[in-house]
Amino acid sequence: MGQICFVSLFPEYFETAMHSSILGRAVENGSIQYHFVQIRDFSTDKHHRVDDAPYGGGAGQVMKPEPLVSAIESARNQCGGDGHVVLMSPQGKVFSQAVARRLSMLQKPLILVCGHYEGVDERVRSYVDEEISIGDYVLTGGELGALVVSDAVCRLWPGVLGNDDSSVEESFSDGWLEYPQYTRPPEYLGQKVPEILTSGNHEAIHRWRRCESIRRTQERRPDLFEKNKDSLTSEERVWMGWETPKKKKERHGHTPVEQKN
Repeated sequence: MGQICFVSLFPEYFETAMHSSILGRAVENGSIQYHFVQIRDFSTDKHHRVDDAPYGGGAGQVMKPEPLVSAIESARNQCGGDGHVVLMSPQGKVFSQAVARRLSMLQKPLILVCGHYEGVDERVRSYVDEEISIGDYVLTGGELGALVVSDAVCRLWPGVLGNDDSSVEESFSDGWLEYPQYTRPPEYLGQKVPEILTSGNHEAIHRWRRCESIRRTQERRPDLFEKNKDSLTSEERVWMGWETPKKKKERHGHTPVEQKN
């Protein structure tokens, strides 16, 4: 069972997501356990304020350290005194499938902290384990980012997907985009399913899918292609038509030499 906690000013943000689709079924069958911590509950201000003007001047408000740190500590306690604390922040490491997989394998509860306003008091950072950003743009708060991270991580936990192998061949799981997928009917508005997929030849299907995955990555994400192209095997390069098959060598490791009469 995976455990996740959202530390937020707007915990209602997560209710629908955690009770919908795949995550909702996982919550029902016990594969995921989640809870919230309302940051405002830890404010000592009579108006329950959690923000204040920045020292040195400037626009906007900054989240105060006292309520936010207390909320983080409360989340840790609810997780049995443990938990990996992630602050959603535009200054954090950019989220990726590799990061999602790493977080899913931590064997400890995941605590996602959602900032707001102009950010958090710098002293809060000493109470988190890492910072994550979902991209180079600014959102009104960390909730949307936390939803993205939680969805990507939770679906990698055992028992969340109907078939745990489903996550293995997805886009980015091995650095490449996923191959094209088809289902019934076999023809739709003149577009036919590739014959290879109905051939029953599993080896040929595997080869076709691998080639399409590589080709699609090259066309749509050349940055990923350049990053991963050196990992392609000689066999895969032959499949793609980029290399010709190498001649087989004899047992002693020597290339056969034509004998002269």
